[in-house]
Amino acid sequence: MKDEEPVILDDPGRIKALSHPLRRRILHRLRVDGPATSTTIGEALGAKTGTTSYHLRQLEKYRFIEEIPERSAGRERWWRVAEGPRDVRTPAPQALAPEDRPVLTELLRIRHAEDMDLLRRLPGEYERDRAWALLSRGFAHMTEEGLAEFFEAYIRLLHEHAHRREDAPPGA
Repeated sequence: MKDEEPVILDDPGRIKALSHPLRRRILHRLRVDGPATSTTIGEALGAKTGTTSYHLRQLEKYRFIEEIPERSAGRERWWRVAEGPRDVRTPAPQALAPEDRPVLTELLRIRHAEDMDLLRRLPGEYERDRAWALLSRGFAHMTEEGLAEFFEAYIRLLHEHAHRREDAPPGA
């Protein structure tokens, strides 16, 4: 896949949109399962259709998702993850105005909780299907510059081997 410049998520409104737990669950569902309606998302997540509809509109407002006009009819609107950059990064706290930093802190807290949940589930996933739960651990002494280079190389490698959902081959 082509190289993309990273996008810094420095708009407090966009950060706030991603900081809501239900919106994160909605985005995850759309990324994993593909297009859906407010009703099907609500059923899958145990939320009322009106609630999911509101949060879908918020995600649309900040261009995280988009309506699929050719599938939508009447009141039934179909949604998908918006085409966009794959390398979206959070800003350094000092890049935001002091009054906007708590929103970034909340997003980082939520992401940390999601990461911890993944780690809690890892042993069960490993036992269920070892091919999809590879695990390795390493240690290295790096300078700040070396760590930055390592991070960029890791992101390039991830993009080199990843597929966008719509282009993914069977089994991906």
